[in-house]
Order: sequence, then C-alpha cells, then structure tokens
Amino acid sequence: MSDALCPLCGRPLGSLHVDRHHLIPKTYKGREQFDIHKICHQKIHSTFTEHELFKSFHTWDALRQHEDIRAFIAWVSKKDPSYFSRNVRSNNKNKR
Repeated sequence: MSDALCPLCGRPLGSLHVDRHHLIPKTYKGREQFDIHKICHQKIHSTFTEHELFKSFHTWDALRQHEDIRAFIAWVSKKDPSYFSRNVRSNNKNKR
C-alpha cells in the first residue's frame, strides 16, 4: 500500500489512518471498495448523505468537483499523508 495514492486527495496512502470507501454506498448494494485516507473518508461522509453519494457523487471526479471537497483537498494537500484529525459534521448536510 505504500506506493498507492489516495483517490480523493492524491497524497500517498502509507499505512496509517487508511479506511475503505464504497463509491456506491453499501446501503445501495455497492460492493467495490477503495483505500482512502481516513480523514478524506470522514470528509466525504460528513458532507454527503448516503442518497447524495448514490445519486450524484459516486465517482472520484464528481466528489472532487464539489466545492466543499475542493476546499478540503486544497487544505489537506499541505498536510503530511499520515495527518489525521476528526472532521466536524458539515452544517450543509442536514439542510439538504
């Protein structure tokens, strides 16, 4: 896994703080999983509902085009790949 890159932020994955993400949520019968930084994974799930992920954000490109995710990637790209901090739940998620 040491040469692999995070499909969301593009930083090296390493072996610390790595999760698995379903682009199509398991709730909607998604099976394929991808290694991703834990902080990136938490950002996705703090920003979108399962339904939003299924309907509109089930590709890496779609995720990266969202304004909140673009801002997050710009911020996290300056951090060491092993950096981890819990994300605060997005206020926008509950208003959709």
